[in-house]
Amino acid sequence: MTDTMPSDEDGLALNRALWDQRARIHGSTPTDRFYDVDSFLAGRQTLYAIERELAGDVTGKDLLHLQCHFGMDTLNWARLGARVTGVDFSSAAIDRARLLAERAGLEATFVEADTQRLPAHLAGRFDLVVATYGVLCWVADVKAWMRGAAMVLKPGGSLVLVDMHPAFQTVAALDPLVVDWPYGGGEPQRETETGTYADPGLTTPAQETVQYPYSIGEIVTAAAEAGLVTKHLGEHIATEIDPRGFLRQGEDGPYRLPFGHSHLPILYSLRAQSPAPARSQALRSGQIPSRSNSRS
Repeated sequence: MTDTMPSDEDGLALNRALWDQRARIHGSTPTDRFYDVDSFLAGRQTLYAIERELAGDVTGKDLLHLQCHFGMDTLNWARLGARVTGVDFSSAAIDRARLLAERAGLEATFVEADTQRLPAHLAGRFDLVVATYGVLCWVADVKAWMRGAAMVLKPGGSLVLVDMHPAFQTVAALDPLVVDWPYGGGEPQRETETGTYADPGLTTPAQETVQYPYSIGEIVTAAAEAGLVTKHLGEHIATEIDPRGFLRQGEDGPYRLPFGHSHLPILYSLRAQSPAPARSQALRSGQIPSRSNSRS
């Protein structure tokens, strides 16, 4: 491969090859620190407090999980009472997700698709769209991703996005501190992966990837341009997880990213809502008479 940066389509193909590889590996090694399939099948809840609190009670709701990998979190939303659909661009991940749903005895639909080009048949069907942990860095066009999320929501539905904070993504190591990634801008960054976050001791065949850094401002602006209204934006300096395997765990339990005498945020959380129908908004504001107060 030359030094020329791959096109978006080439980057998509490279990244899909990586996630096909990871979908076959994750949950299959005894030292995997993220994907314990046996404990999941025994009833373990894999979701973290941040996304559960933002999503609220999902009982009876239609939920779309974007970049669902092989479906463990998708199926945990099903355990909480949602009617779930998962989307991923990896055919290997979708195959495993369907098998896992069968093994767990849970109902779910899994769709193979690029989250920048969601299928039209998903439009307007969901109360919630959820995406968590390692999401937008794999997306060449964050605006297209947000437009897709907005397109599939019902009026008044919400996007719940929890992802690694751009400040955290700039950091490569703590001792000594190494910062080697842009804070934002969206310019493609070529990376070679020879392992996986799920099992840091495991070496995998080298795979070229293309990743994309976005700032908080770029992410929130993309959501706004897609017609979504931000209801919550959080930046989290203490988290339940160490997404990249080098954070320091405090005696009180959470992980933190030291920075001088303070800490950098590790995660951000976004809840953004699709506007309610114009008629419903006007009715609530009194601009349109309701059946109960209009004369026949």
